[in-house]
Amino acid sequence: MTEVGIDAIEIWTGKLKLDLPNTFAPAKGEDPEKYTKGLGLNASSFPDTYEDIVTMGANAAHRLMEHEGLEPEDIGRIDVATESSFDNSKPVSTYIAGCLERVYDGKFSHANKGERKFACLAGTQSIDDAYNWIKAGRNRGRSALVIATDTALYARNDPGEATQGAGAVAMLISEDPELVTLSTEQGYGSADETDFLKPNQQFPSVDGKRSVQVYLARMREALQDFESVAGRVTVEDFAYGPFHTPFPGMVRKAALFAYRHMTRDTAIEDDLAEEIGRQPREEAFDDDEAYEEALREYMDGLKRTDAYQEWYGRVIDPTLTISRNVGNWYTGSVHLARASALRTAFEEGRDLAGERLMVGSYGSGAQAEIHAETVQDTWEGKIADLTIDQQIEDRYDLSYEEYERVHDVHNHDVDSDVEGEDVEGFTAPAEEFVFDGWGRMGERKYRFAE
Repeated sequence: MTEVGIDAIEIWTGKLKLDLPNTFAPAKGEDPEKYTKGLGLNASSFPDTYEDIVTMGANAAHRLMEHEGLEPEDIGRIDVATESSFDNSKPVSTYIAGCLERVYDGKFSHANKGERKFACLAGTQSIDDAYNWIKAGRNRGRSALVIATDTALYARNDPGEATQGAGAVAMLISEDPELVTLSTEQGYGSADETDFLKPNQQFPSVDGKRSVQVYLARMREALQDFESVAGRVTVEDFAYGPFHTPFPGMVRKAALFAYRHMTRDTAIEDDLAEEIGRQPREEAFDDDEAYEEALREYMDGLKRTDAYQEWYGRVIDPTLTISRNVGNWYTGSVHLARASALRTAFEEGRDLAGERLMVGSYGSGAQAEIHAETVQDTWEGKIADLTIDQQIEDRYDLSYEEYERVHDVHNHDVDSDVEGEDVEGFTAPAEEFVFDGWGRMGERKYRFAE
């Protein structure tokens, strides 16, 4: 049976940096630890004035194709996942294909192109679509290009402003992949929710407290559904657990719930019982309030145990190292988490071949998906050339006043002509695609900057 999965990956981060503890917190008159310890964030990536979802996605895709020695004829499908689209008709994939055709001799006229939307889940759904396309035998030997690209911006002074981010992740989905293969089993948790939405508006409306609750509930449902087809999951089954990461603090909550679920009725629960007691069982309580209180007490104790701390440090924390420094990338966030884990393993010299990842994706509105991935023998060569660390290091460090100005540039409701003159870029583009003004029908135009 032919295996299908992710053959290669590339990452492109926005070129500007907003330092949360040293720039954002002082301007807001807040304790820096609100961001570093509470949210788990050090900085956000932000798009320069000539960057947007098309340029970041095209640059990530171009870099991937160059590394893999691909031509347009090798790609039979281009799917873009985004919740930052600026056109309700024309998909972002056509813009990105147009950019790429500027630097390749061939065309993508034969390639199926589309745009996926389900909040932050759409990147994983696009991978699912590509997987099914290949498994159905409709790919004619070609691979699929999946691009998750977003400018995750919030209105100024919104509570979510500190979690902003911008960047793109490009992934090549192929037969006999060299990075990870995808499991046939998937688990879903879905419900009609209004925790986060953008009804005909650029910046989201968010019920923060409700969003956390919905995230955890859907993830729990997805894990249970995954187990219904894949069997019981234990804490030793997976080398890493990349989760959707709107901010690392959210993943800390999800990981604790997952660990409690996986250790229930196991020897680990028995061993921990002497220290913190056994997990509360709902049937042992007369009312929901008493049960919830007992559960909170158990969870508070569980997260302090050596067993949990060791598992979290080994399986979860390595997935967060990139996100801590770039913020939320919406559709790209869980794919950053995967890359972060694999990069950590590579740097530590860990033999990861044959190990499995449990990937937990989520999109507000709301739906979670959990599936497994198996790391291939050739994975190290696919991770060795990632340049995300250097990209993060090279970002321009914004002052708060500069941040306000560039935020206005990317705000669709604000004229980009600020104080009578165009805001110039803070960095100089080189060997990359850039926004190049407006066309006669109001379309965005692009060029390749030499």
